[in-house]
Amino acid sequence: MAEHAMERLLKPGDRAPNVVLDAINHGGKVAIDDFRGQSPVLVGLYRGLQCPFCRRHIAASALLASALREKGIDSLTVVNTPIERARLYFRYHPMPGIITASDPENVAHRAFGLPNLQFTENEDEWPYKVSMPTVMAMRIDMPGELPEPMGCLDAAAYLNNKDGYEMTPADQQTDEKYGGQLVGEFLLDRDGIVRWSFTEVEGGGSNMFAIPKADDVMSVASQLSH
Repeated sequence: MAEHAMERLLKPGDRAPNVVLDAINHGGKVAIDDFRGQSPVLVGLYRGLQCPFCRRHIAASALLASALREKGIDSLTVVNTPIERARLYFRYHPMPGIITASDPENVAHRAFGLPNLQFTENEDEWPYKVSMPTVMAMRIDMPGELPEPMGCLDAAAYLNNKDGYEMTPADQQTDEKYGGQLVGEFLLDRDGIVRWSFTEVEGGGSNMFAIPKADDVMSVASQLSH
């Protein structure tokens, strides 16, 4: 367990660390400290854009961005995708309501305590290791998106085909490095303290590929508004 000693998932009440990343929307950098003392911010930490579940999670976050902005809350989305590939994607899928950042070295996810799952032959140690039999037994039910409950690998392939998403070498490299990266959202107040979170870590895997309910996000946001 020593290898996991430095990974502690941030919880409500914890102070978020500063992380400095390359901005996707524009040149330059974006940092957690940019918001500290200025405004609350919803930080979404996702796998690379090659993950169709993450793309849907990001799109759902973008839909909430204007309502959050009305409450004085910014939205920061972080992906493991390298900067040039990420800029190309958002050029064709603009989401003006959110600030986007590239994190190909997985700095933010580690800082917030989100593990990168290792895939094993037969060892399960959630949330650090998961066996391939466990992965193959998972079923994803997304009515309206999938024709029926499907295994996660088949579901990902189906959704990528449905989206017309073509994997590039950069996508493949990201998937090889961070295909098991667990994701999450953290709502920080203007002092940078976590006030709410939703991650794939909790629930022993039951939150995998899930998206938090908009009402839950907005309920907490209302408490942080002006």
